[in-house]
Amino acid sequence: MSETIDTILEAAEQREASDVFLQEDEIPRLKINEQISVFGDQPLPLAQIAAFWQACGADPQSDVMDRDTGFVSRSRTRYRVSLHRTMGRLGAVLRRIKTKVPSLKSLGAPEWLLTQWGARAHGLILVTGPTGSGKSTTIASLLQWMNENLVRHIVTIEDPVEYQFTSKLCHFTQRQVGRDTSTFAYGLRSALRQAPDVIFVGEIRDYETALTALQASETGHLVVSTMHSERVADTMERYLNLFPAADEKHGVNLLANQLSGVLCQKLVESADGGLHLLVEHVENAGAMRDWIARRELQNIDQYLARGSDPAAVSFLQSTIDALKAKLITEATAMASVSNESELRRAMRGIG
Repeated sequence: MSETIDTILEAAEQREASDVFLQEDEIPRLKINEQISVFGDQPLPLAQIAAFWQACGADPQSDVMDRDTGFVSRSRTRYRVSLHRTMGRLGAVLRRIKTKVPSLKSLGAPEWLLTQWGARAHGLILVTGPTGSGKSTTIASLLQWMNENLVRHIVTIEDPVEYQFTSKLCHFTQRQVGRDTSTFAYGLRSALRQAPDVIFVGEIRDYETALTALQASETGHLVVSTMHSERVADTMERYLNLFPAADEKHGVNLLANQLSGVLCQKLVESADGGLHLLVEHVENAGAMRDWIARRELQNIDQYLARGSDPAAVSFLQSTIDALKAKLITEATAMASVSNESELRRAMRGIG
């Protein structure tokens, strides 16, 4: 007998799976600590996946091919859902949304640096990395730190809302794209009329959002957002590439002046079988502003490689530090870097 959607999600919650993969006529799968395993031994029948589509508000018999939505399980756990078709069959990928906001220290993020950026009255903070690297969790932890230490109005624009905040010192206005506002860009423009101190934009992926985020920073707001970029220099390059050629100079000047800093993340397997956060980060100060203004972004990698500034740490240094502390294995370290020979040279000093 095939498992029901309810029992699959109950297992996902008990095992703390990050993702659930459902597909018509395929055995369900769970992703736990970045490892995917099958759940049960029977394929999911069409009737069950079709009923799940309907519960998510989509008609499986219509011409809908893709839809991003949300779902609340029987145990009240919230999921971000991507409904799709694969080779004509119905499918869904569910990302479990955690409700308890962890502390920055428990994440392994650079708490001292993020809180320093977060305490500023204006600027742009970018947290980047691939899907599943913990960007939303890091930002939620930073917003919760503000909630406990600062008096501010925080507006969030997300797709979907992941962490729901209880207002303490801060007042939260949380808006979901598709339900409360039409797009990130429109929600961001509207937020500027809502007397915000801090604006969290779920993702910057188009010119209008990129420009408005910098303009909001320029007019005295702190903006926090994410991008899907892997390195600090890549983040700045990708951001500037969102600007058309005719507006590139304006974008470069705005980014050079308004960017507070960039934190890039990746999650790797820890030595104890869990997950460990590796980071690369830089604060936009001093020569950094000039390099951005002149778009000499190759200088950023060289600066990170020096390792002389605690606010500028490379993924290589973060990996070496984790290896020294025995938080990750050598095999994990090798798999996490783009240049193994560079890592081997750096490892020679590790006893």
